[in-house]
Amino acid sequence: MPERPDTYQDRDAVRLWLQIYQTTSLIEQRIRSRLSQEFGVSLARFDLLSALVREDKPMTMGALSRRLLVSNGNVTGLISRLVEDGLVTRNPDPQDRRVMVIELTAQGRRDFTRMAEAHAGWLNEFIGQIDPALTHRLRDDLVALRRSLHPNEDEQADAS
Repeated sequence: MPERPDTYQDRDAVRLWLQIYQTTSLIEQRIRSRLSQEFGVSLARFDLLSALVREDKPMTMGALSRRLLVSNGNVTGLISRLVEDGLVTRNPDPQDRRVMVIELTAQGRRDFTRMAEAHAGWLNEFIGQIDPALTHRLRDDLVALRRSLHPNEDEQADAS
């Protein structure tokens, strides 16, 4: 196979990917640590509660796993622990009793609200040092990049 000559565009794409990856990993690492230290929860639990809040209605386990991009098995374990802690309920769907429907409890909503407020504050701490105009431009550029990778993606993802 003939070697392809290296181009500036190739190197720019690699450098951009590394910056996106390293920055995302660093922020995620800090969020994970703070969620664990301050609330005793994992990022996965936080994300699952967040999905239920955003949907604002009960969700099936399958819908949750699709929303979170994880397997049904991962969701099952998370849900079991959240049920034990009184943060969600798990009940058969009245239309199809084989399907389980997950819903936030009042305690789950209260706990998530506290976590979400702290989460927003942490993100502001990490990102708030950047000029707001640059923040908006970065967001718009990343939305455009994501759309180019997944052109049929639901518009709802733009709000997240």
